Amino acid sequence: MRPSIAAAFALLACGFAGAAGNPMSYSEFTRIMGSFQESRLLLTAVELDIFTAVGDGASAAQVAAKLKTNPRATETFLNALAAVGALSKQEGVFRNTPDIARRLVSGSPEYARPALMHTVHMWTGWSALTESIRAGTAAAPPGVEAQDPQWTGAFIAAMHRNAATNAAALVRDVGVTGVRRMIDIGGGSGAYSIAFAQAKPDLRAEVLDLAAVAPIAQKHIDEAGLSSRVTTRVGDLTKDDFGRDYDLALLSAICHMLSPEENQDLFRRCHRALAPGGRLVIRDFILEPGKTAPRPAAMFAVHMLVNTRGGSTYSEQEYRSWLESAGFVKIARPASPGDLIVAIR
Repeated sequence: MRPSIAAAFALLACGFAGAAGNPMSYSEFTRIMGSFQESRLLLTAVELDIFTAVGDGASAAQVAAKLKTNPRATETFLNALAAVGALSKQEGVFRNTPDIARRLVSGSPEYARPALMHTVHMWTGWSALTESIRAGTAAAPPGVEAQDPQWTGAFIAAMHRNAATNAAALVRDVGVTGVRRMIDIGGGSGAYSIAFAQAKPDLRAEVLDLAAVAPIAQKHIDEAGLSSRVTTRVGDLTKDDFGRDYDLALLSAICHMLSPEENQDLFRRCHRALAPGGRLVIRDFILEPGKTAPRPAAMFAVHMLVNTRGGSTYSEQEYRSWLESAGFVKIARPASPGDLIVAIR
């Protein structure tokens, strides 16, 4: 199946931060080369749910017994976690730091492990970067195509965590004036549709995503008490017809998963789905013309190289060309935030 689990790969989850910097020194080059070791340490800690096993305090032997891991290896691993500051250790007892405990001990209201498991899964794709560069596409089967339930659950959890944080701001930036019907194409958990419906009592939204994702969205919609105005539809955004007469079509962090040809086809189908004067809102990474900045957007293009068949990040000029070809007019990129493009049919 073509990639259409819809949502953004969260910037926080990917760990891409900062802007384009000064030329890199050799010492910085070698330091970054070795930084994967601490990263893998933390990824494994999340994968094993180490922090829940530590709980209010535990010895290495107790943690090993809970997790059914090798005692010697577990002690070595816990010592390293304490060395980097993820745990503390005193008289042979390991303890979680307050901040880690709040987010990575099961039962906490802020428990983030389900979302962070998506970051754990990224290791496979990035480990095959060399092969992907030789092949020109993902060397390992892309998670969006494999449709593994664990991968899907972690991915949507990560996307929901990100979307729930940003949804209100997106609604404010886009506005709801004149919007009665909207379609959230590849809407994932439904967080954005929920936010739009909450902002306007007569607004009806439809979340389109794969069969594995729709029940997750429905759960969030039901919890928000909006099942009468926000619905789900099973579909594949790479090929399906979306319907007609929508006032707003939202593509939040979708275009980077697709090739240029797939995006052009997607925009044509979005154009057909909108009523005259309707808006297509694209939220995504947008590269500067030279494609080396912003740094997160350039790094994310590599993330798409190793995780999709043809995805990447694109420049404003590319988006404008594709949208104009699809028939859109009055294409605008708001100065703030810098990750939006709005096109009118």
